[in-house]
Amino acid sequence: MKRLISTLALAFATSIIAFAAQAADVKNIVIVHGALADGSGWRKATEILEGRGFNVTIVQEPITSLADDVAATNRVLDLQDGPSLLVGHSYSGMVISEAGNRADVAGLVYVAAFQPEQGESLLDLAGSKPPVGNSIKQTKDGKFLYLDPAAFATDFAADLPKEDAAFLAKSQVFAAKEAFAAKVGEPAWKSKKSWSIVATQDRSINPELERDMAKRAGSRVTEIDASHAVFASQPGKVADVIEEAARQSGK
Repeated sequence: MKRLISTLALAFATSIIAFAAQAADVKNIVIVHGALADGSGWRKATEILEGRGFNVTIVQEPITSLADDVAATNRVLDLQDGPSLLVGHSYSGMVISEAGNRADVAGLVYVAAFQPEQGESLLDLAGSKPPVGNSIKQTKDGKFLYLDPAAFATDFAADLPKEDAAFLAKSQVFAAKEAFAAKVGEPAWKSKKSWSIVATQDRSINPELERDMAKRAGSRVTEIDASHAVFASQPGKVADVIEEAARQSGK
């Protein structure tokens, strides 16, 4: 009898701890940048969020494979004290859909991003509703993809100042074809709250595809009149969505 009581008491205590963890305020925001860009474009949004009391970390993933990028994200999540909100742009919607299954991830924010179902790849999704832009090229070895610098401003960052778009084009991270072809497992949005930003002038991902994926996932949707680089051209509005998600995901 004593053993039964002890077992029940332990189970109750464990459930209370788990509930408390879910209800804790989410102060950690982990951002995973998309392909064909790096994390530097997130500086303004990061500064806004830090000014509002959040701890922001940006994952500089290699984009050599989906597994490598999930591992890079996990290494950053391991450094956080308490629950985290995962934010993914573009390709990294695939990454946070995998990495977000961790118990310490409280919610997900998809910023002009892919939101895959189990068994889908980025290529599957992009091919279902092709974008307006079509300036992706491959490296000489045929293993990596990049966005033609001459078309970068038009297809990726049309609403950024010319010099900012030019810098993004020069600092872009090439993406392995393998990463784009990888299929995800059970996506985290099935068990976690999620938010989605649709960039209505997006030429890299079809805005209609962004809307369809968000609807399927049951995400709370915010539409912003911006290019694919919405995180850089509209950092305040993006920060507002991330802040709302952080406040709500802990409840």
